[in-house]
Amino acid sequence: MTTVPTFFNYIDGEWCASQTGRTFENRNPADTRDVVGEFQASGEADATAAVQAAASAFSAWKRAAPGARAKVLLSAAAYLERHAERFGDELAREEGKQKSLAKDEFLRASQTLRYYAIEAQSFGGETFPNDDADMAVYTVREPLGVVTVISPWNFPVSIPARKIAPALICGNTVVFKPATDAPLSGLRLVEAFVEAGIPRGVLNFVTGSASAVGPVLVGAKEIRAISFTGSTSAGEQIHRAASMSTRTQMELGGKNALIVLASRDIDRAVDLTVKGGFSLTGQACTGTSRVLVAREIRAAFVEKLVARTAALKIGPGLEAGNDIGPLATEGQLRTVLEYVEIGRGEAKLVCGGTQIVDGAYAHGYFVTPAIFTDVPRDARIAREEIFGPVIAVIDVDGYEDAIAVANDSDYGLAASLVTQDACLMHRFVDDIEVGTVKINRTTTGNLINAPFGGLKRSSTATFRESGRDGLDFYLQVKTIYRGV
Repeated sequence: MTTVPTFFNYIDGEWCASQTGRTFENRNPADTRDVVGEFQASGEADATAAVQAAASAFSAWKRAAPGARAKVLLSAAAYLERHAERFGDELAREEGKQKSLAKDEFLRASQTLRYYAIEAQSFGGETFPNDDADMAVYTVREPLGVVTVISPWNFPVSIPARKIAPALICGNTVVFKPATDAPLSGLRLVEAFVEAGIPRGVLNFVTGSASAVGPVLVGAKEIRAISFTGSTSAGEQIHRAASMSTRTQMELGGKNALIVLASRDIDRAVDLTVKGGFSLTGQACTGTSRVLVAREIRAAFVEKLVARTAALKIGPGLEAGNDIGPLATEGQLRTVLEYVEIGRGEAKLVCGGTQIVDGAYAHGYFVTPAIFTDVPRDARIAREEIFGPVIAVIDVDGYEDAIAVANDSDYGLAASLVTQDACLMHRFVDDIEVGTVKINRTTTGNLINAPFGGLKRSSTATFRESGRDGLDFYLQVKTIYRGV
């Protein structure tokens, strides 16, 4: 009989059990008989202890030399690299992601830590000329204090890495709550910092439900900033609940469009649609969920897209050669199947959309990727985020019509145009209302050294993540007038 490992919170420099005395299980979505581990079902007291530990550690960490902070990040990065293979297998098992993508996610997290270890050390203030010869005016940039990081299950190590690394290198202390559906990968990130010798209280890790620990992690008076990635409804609730003195950075949902207008672009567009819409089982906030196709080429496009989609191999992430893994949770499976039924009443289902329950699939959350055509522009499957392998193909009459349809959305995260027309490329950049603009690329993916974020309900209109811009959220400006 296999022993199920128990994993703990990390508070004030110690791995510890929750004060509630309760735990919860995390199971493999490819085979729910496989229990990945037991994690702490934390409560208000645990969250309070983590916040207080971070507050107590702030003064010393703020004054730590930038090189000392960087050394911790670089050592943690090396730890993630050394264990990327093993940690990647764990991620594939706990969240369902293909093994190669899971390993790459840990390597990406390592790269993120290295990037901020170097980049933040060149981030300084300014001096301001003035008419008073006896006065110098300049600014310094200082850390905020205690930062709450709340991350999702779809990228459970790379997303928290791009939040925690800039927070720490700027001199803030952190309380990190991972998604309950994929907590082990977040724990491994914290483990890397612990092995790197991060001082006690500087980074704290608490698992548990949002309802149990969220009120403290959002509302405690010590919290100076909250960085959250997840659903739009949850992010908006957090933003409203935060105090006026607490910064918020919310990266939320998307309904991302890929536009295809010319017949010579069909093969490239099909490739980008499959990669952007079905990779990661459609569980990416930047995933392609709408394809806006010129009416005259729609039939040819759909024929090729259906053929490519039907050929995709579905199976567990740990098995090599599979193109699509399971959905990450039972709830996400239900959501996808519910939207497929909604779509059947709104449009024409031409491919997929069925749960696979036979044989080796019987205990997993597997579904065939779905494609709908004849989708009305006001259809729910054309407007609401599904977060699964479901694509709505919408007919458009030329470029202006495609832009109008793409922009007619509550979301503004990412969009892509497939074209060989240089004039349309330039127009698209100006016309599309999204924060991440792609041309002849998938809607998914972003560089660690470039800013990332959306418009409208996809992000708070405050600070971007990633790149040099990602440091701004974690720093405040102090202006000094010094007489000679």
